[in-house]
Amino acid sequence: MFTQPPRSILRRWLAGFGVLIVLLVGVWFGGHPSWLPPAVRSVFVSKTADERLVQTALDLISKEYYRPVNTANLLDKGLVAAVASLNDPYSHYYPPDLYRSFQQMTNPQVAGIGVEVAAQPVDNGIQIVEVIAGSPAARAGLQHDDVITGVNGMSLAGKSVSAGSRLIRGAPGTRVRLIISRHGKRLAVTITRANVTVPVAASKLLHFRGKRIGYLSFTQFTQGSALQLRHQLQRVLSEHAQGLILDLRNNPGGLLEQAVGVASLFIRRGVIVTTRGRSQPTTVYPALGDALAPKLPMVVLVDRGTASSAEIVTGALKDHGRAKVVGTHTYGKGVFQELLPLPGGSALDITVGEYFTPNGHNLAAGGVKGGVKEGRGIAPNVYVYDNPNAPSAHALKVAERTVAAEIR
Repeated sequence: MFTQPPRSILRRWLAGFGVLIVLLVGVWFGGHPSWLPPAVRSVFVSKTADERLVQTALDLISKEYYRPVNTANLLDKGLVAAVASLNDPYSHYYPPDLYRSFQQMTNPQVAGIGVEVAAQPVDNGIQIVEVIAGSPAARAGLQHDDVITGVNGMSLAGKSVSAGSRLIRGAPGTRVRLIISRHGKRLAVTITRANVTVPVAASKLLHFRGKRIGYLSFTQFTQGSALQLRHQLQRVLSEHAQGLILDLRNNPGGLLEQAVGVASLFIRRGVIVTTRGRSQPTTVYPALGDALAPKLPMVVLVDRGTASSAEIVTGALKDHGRAKVVGTHTYGKGVFQELLPLPGGSALDITVGEYFTPNGHNLAAGGVKGGVKEGRGIAPNVYVYDNPNAPSAHALKVAERTVAAEIR
């Protein structure tokens, strides 16, 4: 049987007593901060004092203001203003309702019927602009330009698009009854909702002066999007594409790891991007080593709407000499954000660092000092103006001609 030596027991007792004394001293000075030296006082009480200041102000407003005040709403507005004071257009505070909407926008899998609708309502409902292939809506026969006029017996006339969309969406497996107007005819359709993955990648084989060019359209870097693009790349390679066009026009970016995955489809080895931040360690992201098309002649098609992760891919392909860039200067977003959930269902989405292309270029305007601004962007090898609100066929034709000239 093991027996604790008496001297060891005494040392443990004294140590425990010492901890108790420190705690008592901390409590005392917490109530008497003026007794502490300034340097020590800031360590012990500054955070507590700030918290007390905010809580006291909210309590006084709630109690003394001449009419009732929703303090939760007041706190939300205060946090919105605090983040806005950073002078950073990419940093946001999301109250619970907005955070839920943000999660739906960034999640490529949405519970619903699988349609995209026009941004503005029509006279008697909301108009379908696209039906996602393989979705419940596609299986039910819904078509482009159909107008949804009623949901579960409720008319959509006079309702906003967001209000109508909320009625249509719902939990997977539940049913929704829609009234559809199609070329003046009224149709009733019942659809079972499901999780629908919104495709962000598409492809087709183009022919330019007898040469086969694989055209890859890529709209956003959402979860799993690099795999979607991989499948589309495999498709055009199976059709014996001799060159590639990666269209990143109006691509606002998204997830960093998806950018690394996309660039790695075309770059066999080397650095894709480097990130640095004040509280973030410098991180170098290399190619993943699973390139499908590391040598085919290639063009990246960009415009002023090409931003963030789309610029990471463009910068990596250009710096490695892997592709020519056709279009205009890209947006110039050289910083990245981190989503930080908060108690109560809200969240902060704030800038935490900068990223650098393989050659060490940062695309922001002077980094984060004094606020974050739209930066220089990536300069194209072949400049072609394209209206970002209505991309024309002209830029695509220049891209076809550019990549065709590289095919031997």
